Amino acid sequence: MTVRIYHNPACGTSRNTLAMIRQSGEEPEVVEYLVTPPSREELVALLIALDMSPRDLLREKGTPYAQLGLGDPRLTDGALLDAMMAHPILINLPIVVTEKGVRLCRPSERVLEILANPDIGPFTKEDGEVVISAGLDQAG
Repeated sequence: MTVRIYHNPACGTSRNTLAMIRQSGEEPEVVEYLVTPPSREELVALLIALDMSPRDLLREKGTPYAQLGLGDPRLTDGALLDAMMAHPILINLPIVVTEKGVRLCRPSERVLEILANPDIGPFTKEDGEVVISAGLDQAG
């Protein structure tokens, strides 16, 4: 199975996650979700795999969340899915799918939990934070 990342190149967390996948030796299938959003069925399958509700996966920052009134607790899962389909920017990302599982990679190092080769060595995020991957001690 190939690694798939639902990616937004304008998002630093998504760029860091993609770079970690590549540093692990994988070349993932990159789905730019704003260009090619997941279908409703695909999104529902991702939610099931993530064990999340649509509300859990909603992104507020930089989206029309407030303008659409999505904070209203009376909204159904179906209504939230409709909003995500109409405005894919509402889907919190990056989401990574591997044979080991599916993760919302916030923070980006959550991707290490599902990579075949999580020992990527020290990795420096765009903000300068250094991630020491699983299997490596702090001395490197």
